[in-house]
Amino acid sequence: MDVFDGTYGMYNSKQNTNTPLKKFVVPSIKVCFWRIRKQWKMHGRLKVKTTAEQQEAKRKEREEKLSKYQAATGRLFEKRKNAEHDGEALDLTGRILAHNSDFLTMWNYRKEIFQAFHKDKSSDEMQQLYQDELSFLETCLKSNPKSYSVWEHRCWVMDCMPQPNWQRELLLCGKFLEYDERNFHCWDYRRFVVRRANIPPQEELKFSTDKISSNFSNYSSWHYRSKLLPLVHPDMEQPQGVEETALLQEHELAQNAFFTDPNDQSAWFYHRWLLGRAERDQSIRCLHVCRPLNRLVATFSKHLKASAATLNVVKDGEVITGRWHTPRGTDTFEQVLIFEFPEHSLTPDRDQHIHVTLDTEAGLVGRECVLGAGHPEVFSRDITESQELFRSELSVAKSSVLQQELESCQQLHELEPDNKWAILSVVLLMRAIDPITYQEQTLQYVDKLTSLDSYRRNYYSDLSSRFLIENTVMQSEEGTNKLDLSGKGLTCVRHLDHMTLVVQLDLSNNRLTTLDIPVYMLQCLKLLLADNNNIESIAGLTNMPLLGRVSLRNNRIAKAQALAPLASCTNVSVLDLEGNPVCSTEGFKSDIVSVLQQIKVLDGSKI
Repeated sequence: MDVFDGTYGMYNSKQNTNTPLKKFVVPSIKVCFWRIRKQWKMHGRLKVKTTAEQQEAKRKEREEKLSKYQAATGRLFEKRKNAEHDGEALDLTGRILAHNSDFLTMWNYRKEIFQAFHKDKSSDEMQQLYQDELSFLETCLKSNPKSYSVWEHRCWVMDCMPQPNWQRELLLCGKFLEYDERNFHCWDYRRFVVRRANIPPQEELKFSTDKISSNFSNYSSWHYRSKLLPLVHPDMEQPQGVEETALLQEHELAQNAFFTDPNDQSAWFYHRWLLGRAERDQSIRCLHVCRPLNRLVATFSKHLKASAATLNVVKDGEVITGRWHTPRGTDTFEQVLIFEFPEHSLTPDRDQHIHVTLDTEAGLVGRECVLGAGHPEVFSRDITESQELFRSELSVAKSSVLQQELESCQQLHELEPDNKWAILSVVLLMRAIDPITYQEQTLQYVDKLTSLDSYRRNYYSDLSSRFLIENTVMQSEEGTNKLDLSGKGLTCVRHLDHMTLVVQLDLSNNRLTTLDIPVYMLQCLKLLLADNNNIESIAGLTNMPLLGRVSLRNNRIAKAQALAPLASCTNVSVLDLEGNPVCSTEGFKSDIVSVLQQIKVLDGSKI
């Protein structure tokens, strides 16, 4: 590769070896000059026209610098190859890095040099060398304050230093954050220093408050605050949660920020974090035991990996040895797992008590059910959630404050009717307070967001779909295994983990374009209706052994091969495709049968 366009470098993650592990392209002198020119342009400075003589002089100057650069890097690569860790190498790498601080190979070489020095030099000598290195790093940061390599090397130096001065590093962070308070590299380094120096989180919370007070438009400080609050004001009942009183005070702080500058995103994102749903503990949400298939389906509140989880199945007081796997047979993280009972385990002549347990960090969780004699299947599900399925539980006090917060955001919306952040916050607050009561209003607000922010119209369409699905699931009759989502204008399907016990699902008359989603989670599904959509792909309709009929009338399926995923659903015998482009092709029925040999009835006619 031409050195003028880029220089090959070698990254070695093992600092005490000379074996190159990974090749990557290091920015060259040309790239560095381009960055400098871009920075001048970004700062609004006019480009001064130069004469031909001046251009020629600059060209010669660049060529001379390039020649020196190539000579120095060539010399260093040779020295590193020969394991030469001396003062000359330290000096040469310093010269290179002073002009190109993103040359990671040179930083790795410097680490090797310092490690070699440890063998021959005293602690005081190494302290001085590291002190000089810190000064050199400050010089590099002044010219490139957002260099990943420089900040990472500084972390390494401080960890290796015999007597590190952590307080000075905190002051250094303060100086750089005064220069650019949004420099997330410096914020990351400050968190590193705070951990090493054991700085109390209360002090750092005060620091973030000071930074926010000086400038509300500081996303990094708001983000840092979200990490500190659970440490300073922990919720004893919710891991990683924030104590209620402190949380409500944060609402007031965020409100002051976005009332000051409604168009700044930083405070709105923090406000959205404050409204986030509390994380639920791992649990077994529901069970389905099927005697004909000799298996058990378990749905969990969080993803887990079958090969790494400690799961036990007890039948009539006896631990059963069987195989856990995902619906697709992959060793991946899923919320739905299947347990295959040993042959003849589920005898039909008597009741069978089945208990499933999962060992979690919080302790043992479980769920049980009774498969009655002569019954082919049994369902077991949570009956205590209902309205709290999709939102965190709110106390009376917190709900009243959120109502006040809603009124404030609505007031801001009246003052700033075209501010999308105010409207979106109103929507989220309504969802947090009472999603059913505010359903129509939230959908109206989302429609307004679509017209105001047309570049994100698909996002808002999916948001409406999510809200409608959540409300439909919450309003479903307790114990029902049928779910009607037809005619709601859905553009996507969410929360499939809450539908795993559904037997009949109606998705007809919506705006769906694909079923390339994990529909396989619906392991109890027997009937799927998805007529009158715009579906082109059904890639997610796989490995569903109970599925018997699929209706896809009036969609956009163009080829018989697009139906291939259904081949893994071996019980599907009835398929409706009327109104799809594939039906207009010659001999399409024979094409369908060649792909789906289990089909017995196609578009109402026997095969």
